[in-house]
Amino acid sequence: MMWRCHGATNAELVSNLQKQKILTSPEAALAMSKVDRKLFVPDSKLAYNDAPQVIGYAATISAPHMHSFCLSLLADYLKPGNVVLDVGSGSGYLTAVFGLMVGETGHTVGVEHISELVERSIDAIKMTPAAALMEKGHLVVHVADGKLGWEECGPYDAIHVGAAAAELPEALVRQLKPGGRMVIPVGTNSQELVIVDKLLDGTVKKTNELGVRYVPLI
Repeated sequence: MMWRCHGATNAELVSNLQKQKILTSPEAALAMSKVDRKLFVPDSKLAYNDAPQVIGYAATISAPHMHSFCLSLLADYLKPGNVVLDVGSGSGYLTAVFGLMVGETGHTVGVEHISELVERSIDAIKMTPAAALMEKGHLVVHVADGKLGWEECGPYDAIHVGAAAAELPEALVRQLKPGGRMVIPVGTNSQELVIVDKLLDGTVKKTNELGVRYVPLI
């Protein structure tokens, strides 16, 4: 995947992602337009580059095209009122976007094992329209082992994993609601972005979508 959709502003970045048909969900595009990426990266001059950025503690914020691709895969599961889990939430950017998509009638949970990133992500989210969701308890970010998910608020309509698991974590599969979808990078040296669909009868269907490179899920 070699898309590059740089922009000079957040609005231009979102527009370019739509023009390239990477960001195919109007609802996701609207949410991304409301969450300024520069609030979530250390160097604001690079905020709208279509490239991953290091955010410290051996963590990164994924490139905008990868965020857009994952949002497009999950869009049908991020409807108002749905429940979403963001594993390895890192910067908090996608957590905020998810929150705006599922809204006040839904619930958004971010899980990140690095406490400093959790604190920083909460501060950033508070500078976006998702702040109101956080104030009312509809959006929360926890310090926890991402591989274990956050069972208390499950099951989830949508689960996004922002780091590569060596193998598919069974705890996350269990927390996926029947009829729900998880998008997760899986592998070590060779990684695949895997779509995990749990059918209504509980059967789990896995589809390898494309080769990717993410930092490991620790």
